[in-house]
Amino acid sequence: METTLKRIILGVTGGVAAYKAAELARLLVKRGIEVRVVMTAAAGHFVGAATFQAITGQPVYADLWDARVANGMAHIDLSRDADLILVAPASADFLAKLAHGRADDLLSTLCLARDCPLLAAPAMNRQMWENPATRRNVDLLMDDNVELIGPAHGEQACGETGYGRMLEPEAILDAVDAYLQPKTLRGLNVLITAGPTYEAIDAVRGITNRSSGKMGYAVAKAAAEAGAKVTLVTGPTGLATPEVAETVAVTSAQEMLEAVEARIDETDIFIGVAAVADYYVLNPSENKIKKDAHILTLELAPNPDILANVSSLDKPPFCVGFAAESENLEEYAELKRKRKHLPLIVANDAKKAIGSDEVELVLLDDAGRHVLDKTDKATQARRLIDHVAKLYNAGNP
Repeated sequence: METTLKRIILGVTGGVAAYKAAELARLLVKRGIEVRVVMTAAAGHFVGAATFQAITGQPVYADLWDARVANGMAHIDLSRDADLILVAPASADFLAKLAHGRADDLLSTLCLARDCPLLAAPAMNRQMWENPATRRNVDLLMDDNVELIGPAHGEQACGETGYGRMLEPEAILDAVDAYLQPKTLRGLNVLITAGPTYEAIDAVRGITNRSSGKMGYAVAKAAAEAGAKVTLVTGPTGLATPEVAETVAVTSAQEMLEAVEARIDETDIFIGVAAVADYYVLNPSENKIKKDAHILTLELAPNPDILANVSSLDKPPFCVGFAAESENLEEYAELKRKRKHLPLIVANDAKKAIGSDEVELVLLDDAGRHVLDKTDKATQARRLIDHVAKLYNAGNP
């Protein structure tokens, strides 16, 4: 996964979740990021400075009066070349310090004197998290543009269960990466279709396809990361719902069309990633069709072309199509793009892409072809959204 981070200050406060900060530091270093750890005095009761120094290869700081900083201004010097300050875990006490501008140790003073983004991953007992004082502090931090990552719900060290558990290091890393994506679609409404559709044959059988929905969900997530208000209209998948403004679950192509038409007037960009079934059964049975020795004949009729319906509107949004082909990939995709009057179409090899976590994409627009070399779908989705944003913003300066 791509990242623009180079240097990060990892603040570690007092709490049993401090042990997770060591793994977080390891993951950041593995990503090629220079990590400098700043600990509070309480953090030292849970994990030692030597651990972080061994993981990061950098000196660890805990003292506001650290003699290693020549000018005695560690709270200034440490943050000036940092791209981000991440406090994980962030205790209830430290959130209170941040909210009220207290600066009585190195980490709190450094956060107050920063000129880079500040993210915090809360970790505390569930009752501390739910306490009205903490809720007020959280509101103040949000007003001050301090981003909070988590907390999660789960079993806590005290034996209780609830919200307050620090997110796992991998989840924090993903959240940091998402937060730092360029907000190229800020303020825009993006409508995305994803997954397969399902056309009933009878009460238990139907016509569908092998689409997993992974690419569509990745595009929805990437668009949200880019600052868009995203509505995801999705067919049946087994995927976790991405954090977007609205998710609409549908089954059939007709239901997907109706969901799109109900929202299209407020849409700036429409991206049709869904693998919509081309046909539906004219007379599906309300009950299960019993098996016998006779040949079963189904009468099929063509489903509506959702993308064509949208692109043919009098004032269509910026439309992006997907073409999954098993042969003559670019030729067929370009024909589809011209037939539906699309500014951009995304071509991929159906035999290689469906169900896979990695994919190669070819973007076709008025300027020609743009190959996105094979990589994971999350990265490809971000690359695609970057291209969409450039085309859209060029036409809407």
